[in-house]
Amino acid sequence: MKEINILDFLDKKGFFYQIHNKLNLYKYIKNKNIFLYCGFDPTESSLHVGHLLPILCLKHFQNFGHTPIILVGGATSLVGDPSFRIHERPKNSLDILRYNQSCLEKQLSFFFKDNNHIKNKAIILNNYSWFKDISILSFLIKIGTFFSVNNMIHKESVKKRLIEQKNGMSFTEFSYSLLQAYDFAFLYKKYGVKLQIGGSDQWGNILSGIRLTRKLYQEEVFGITNPLLTMPNGEKFGKTGNKTIWLDAKRTSPYKFYQFWINTLDSDVDNFIQLFTLSNIKLINFQFNSINMTDNYINKKVFLAEFLTKFVHGKQALDSVKRIVFFLFGRGSVHDVKEEDFIQLIQDGIPSITCHNYFDLPNTLVRTRLSDSLNQARNMIISGAIRINGRVQTKKEYYFDKSDLLFDKYTLLCRGKKHYVLIFWKI
Repeated sequence: MKEINILDFLDKKGFFYQIHNKLNLYKYIKNKNIFLYCGFDPTESSLHVGHLLPILCLKHFQNFGHTPIILVGGATSLVGDPSFRIHERPKNSLDILRYNQSCLEKQLSFFFKDNNHIKNKAIILNNYSWFKDISILSFLIKIGTFFSVNNMIHKESVKKRLIEQKNGMSFTEFSYSLLQAYDFAFLYKKYGVKLQIGGSDQWGNILSGIRLTRKLYQEEVFGITNPLLTMPNGEKFGKTGNKTIWLDAKRTSPYKFYQFWINTLDSDVDNFIQLFTLSNIKLINFQFNSINMTDNYINKKVFLAEFLTKFVHGKQALDSVKRIVFFLFGRGSVHDVKEEDFIQLIQDGIPSITCHNYFDLPNTLVRTRLSDSLNQARNMIISGAIRINGRVQTKKEYYFDKSDLLFDKYTLLCRGKKHYVLIFWKI
């Protein structure tokens, strides 16, 4: 049986948007393992779901025996990538950038935590380590001479900024492409890196690195971009109502992260399974084959959400999410839920309020906005529509006390089957 090539594997999964010199890359990579890299600028303290494709791309290359280099842009983040941005990026202080760098290095290392058990373990580098000692004169003399302003100004990302947006561009931003190009040349010289991957918005910067490496060392290197996914509303992938879905559990809880994937459109779920999991969609379709198409889509979304929650946050976080989901939407008992699960729910799982005094149930329903009025609240209680910690409460004058507190601080109120509010008691 013919051994599958990494490029064929990724192509079938839909990872490629553009490939520079595709035929030569196929020939070069056919019988040898290579070093490749992808860069991540620490403009924030966390990556978001839009970064998952290049991370998974690196993982796939590693699984096929190639060595990934993860480059944290400690230097390039000081400049800020202007690619396809309307305005210049806000500048962060050095302290914030250093903090962001340490966060990203820790986060990225988690995805390659099995490093110690393989020969081609991932290498994490920071480009500040080679830029900090380069003077501007030596950089301009050594590198700047290879770049034509005429060519740079006609790059799509630059042209849009200068002509369509009419906001202009600082020389600092304009020089970003030179810095990223030098990264590729430096990594080729030191590690023999032959391939850079990135989002489709990085194509121009990748080509600059390819050209610079060829001019400096007369060697051919390659570039691949992954598709830049967008949401149905046209926003960048991973943003819901201008709120980014972060990979850091402190910024987006594992529960909310899980729900993001559960809410995938039916029309997208097959493509997302192909892109974001290790499975083949044909096998998944066979596994979840059912007469009921609705069940098929639900099962696929659960598979997708569970795989990615475990990949990004680990098994313990996934177990916590499954307890929460089973309790909120299944038949689990409130006693199966742990205190750490309630912390997730307070963070951004379901609506929550803080109460400093005990109230009767009708007033609490109004305070939590589960009811619009006291009269409506009493009718809901009498009809059996209200549950306290999973138990139906039909006494319309019921008054809360310590027996309703879980872990001495939480009470979960529910109206009907789906409307929850978590009360955090501070008494």
